[in-house]
Amino acid sequence: MRIRPAVAAVSLATALSASVVPAATAHAADRAASGPTVFSDVVVNGGKDIVLGLTTKKTVTLTWTATDPDGVAASWAYLWHGPNTDDADGILPHYPPAGTCTVSATDPAVSTCKVSFTVDAARDLDHNGLAGTWKVLAEAQDTTDDWTDADVAGTARIKRYAKVTVNASPEPVKKGRTVTVTGKLTRADWAGGTYKGYQGQSVKLQFRKKGSTAYTTLKTVTTGSGGTLRTTTKAKTDGYFRYVFTGSATTGPATAAGDFVDVR
Repeated sequence: MRIRPAVAAVSLATALSASVVPAATAHAADRAASGPTVFSDVVVNGGKDIVLGLTTKKTVTLTWTATDPDGVAASWAYLWHGPNTDDADGILPHYPPAGTCTVSATDPAVSTCKVSFTVDAARDLDHNGLAGTWKVLAEAQDTTDDWTDADVAGTARIKRYAKVTVNASPEPVKKGRTVTVTGKLTRADWAGGTYKGYQGQSVKLQFRKKGSTAYTTLKTVTTGSGGTLRTTTKAKTDGYFRYVFTGSATTGPATAAGDFVDVR
């Protein structure tokens, strides 16, 4: 599923932009992918996870450096997911444009490149298996028309958006009595178009005393069937309870708004 823009060698003094076609019909598609261009400093989304809900539309910027002793004429990069490029089950963006590249003022062999594209969860993510690590495929054409590609020039994480709720009761409560704190952890189900419970996850129960700005972790609770949360603690003073989920390899973090309990 490798794809390559059909572009001719041009000067990087001009911003580059081109449509792409399948590798089987792309210009120079039969060239050996063993050229001398080196890709480095690959950064996706500023180094942050890409966390998407059911209908999230997010602009993602991908930057990289391409270094070639003959100079770089054009370069592009995109995200792909799957066991290998031939069996990729996801490509972002679907039609990767050439990057906008700038030649270093001090070293003509070095070019810094950038491309921005929009990820639309409703359009681009049709199954939950796409959550997790994506690879960055980078390619370049030098000024002598040699081509280089790197299937894994870098990585990025695309995660499912999560939500967590909290409810502490009874309210008010006498000092020393038991407070029951319930809640639920859910995450975006891209395939089903809804939010579903996230079972078996560690979630922190935290408390902030009235008048304070800092939360303290009281204990860690594991989500049950349907992502449910339930635990108890002793009422000591007025304050706010909340649940905090720090995220997983496939799911983003979530923090509930604090629920106030009046202790009398």
